[in-house]
Amino acid sequence: MADNPPIIYLNNAATTWPKPPEALEAARLSLALPVFGSGRTTGSQGEDYISLAREALSGLLAADPPEHVVFTQNATDSLNILIQGFLAGEAGCHVITTELDHNSVLRPLHELERQGRIRLTVLPFENGAVCPGAVRAAITPGTRLMVTAHGSNVLGSVQDVARIGELLHDHGVYFIVDGAQTAGHIPVDLRKLPVDAYVFTGHKGLLGIPGTGGFYLRDPESIAPLRYGGTGTDSFSLFQPREMPERFETGTHNYPGLAALAAGVNYIASIGVEAIAEKAERQTAFLIGELKKEPNITVYNESPALPIVSFNIHEMENDDVGFILARAYGIVARTGLHCAPLVHRAIDGGKGSVRLSLSWFTTDEECRTAAKAVKEIARNANSSFGSS
Repeated sequence: MADNPPIIYLNNAATTWPKPPEALEAARLSLALPVFGSGRTTGSQGEDYISLAREALSGLLAADPPEHVVFTQNATDSLNILIQGFLAGEAGCHVITTELDHNSVLRPLHELERQGRIRLTVLPFENGAVCPGAVRAAITPGTRLMVTAHGSNVLGSVQDVARIGELLHDHGVYFIVDGAQTAGHIPVDLRKLPVDAYVFTGHKGLLGIPGTGGFYLRDPESIAPLRYGGTGTDSFSLFQPREMPERFETGTHNYPGLAALAAGVNYIASIGVEAIAEKAERQTAFLIGELKKEPNITVYNESPALPIVSFNIHEMENDDVGFILARAYGIVARTGLHCAPLVHRAIDGGKGSVRLSLSWFTTDEECRTAAKAVKEIARNANSSFGSS
C-alpha cells in the first residue's frame, strides 16, 4: 500500500469531480473577457452565458419554453423559492412530502409547519420508493402541494414521479420535484412528466461548478416571486416584471458559474445521458456485487437506479470506515446522515452510512480498488471483533 495513494473521488452525489476541461475553460474565459449581457451591454466581445446555459438546459431536460428555466444559487435556493412562493397564497393548506427527502425539502416544510402555516404529512417508503397508492391515500380535500425528490441521495432509488404526478393532478395538487440527484444522470423529459416545477443544481450530475442551480416552472403565475430588484428590462417600472425569467431572476447572474454549467450540460449532451446511465449502472452493480461478498457489510439498496451505494460494516462506525478509506487508500467517500435524516432513521436507526457515489469520470479500475479496500476493512473488522 503506497504512503500517499492517488485520490479516488467517490463523493459525486455531493459535488462531482473532476469537471470537464471544457467547463473549467468556460469559467476562465468568462472572467478573462468583459461580461456581455444581451440587451444591457454594448459591444459584442463576449458570450451571453445566461442564454447559452438556459438553452442547453432546455435541450437536455426537454424544458420548453427555454425562458421558463430560471437560474438560482443551487437546488436548496430553488426549493425555498418554489415552496414559499406557492404557499404565499395557500395559508393553512395540507402538504405532502416523504421520508426519502433531503433537508432542503424537509426543513422549509417543517419550519412552515412549526409556524402554523401548513399541515404536513411525511410519507414512509418501502424498498427505496414511496408507493403511489400511499400518496393517493394521503390526499385530503385540503391538500394543495406535494414536494419530493426524484432520486434519493442515500439509496440511489428513483421515484415514479410520472404516476405520482398523475394522481396529484387528478386531485388538483401542485407537484414540485427535486431533481438534484437525477439531472444529468438519467434521461429527464419534462414535456412528458406531469410535474409543475422541477429543480436542478449545477455542481452535481450536470458537471458545473458550485453556485448555480435553478428550476423549470410550467406555469409562472403559480408561484409568487419572493425577490425584487434589477433585471435590466422594463426599468422605468417600479415593480418586478411579470415576464419569464425576469419574474424570478434579479440582480447580477453568476456568469462564471453559468458559463461552466452551459459547458457541462453540452458535454453531457455530446456523450448522451443514456450512455452515462448505462456506464453508471454497470459500475454500481459491480461495486454492490463485490461488497455483498462480505457477510458483515450491509448494502442498503442492492439495485439503485443512480450511481449511489450506501453501506455499513457491522460493528464499525461509518465515520471510522470513511477515515480509513481516506487515509489508507486515498478514497474520498462521504459518511453520516447525508442531510437526509428520515431515510437513516428508517434504514439504520439514525446511525448514518458510508456512501460511495460515482460520476461519468469514475473508472472501472477505481471501482475495483474501492471494492477491494472496503472488503479489506470489513475483513479486518471481522477478524478483530471475532478474536475479542
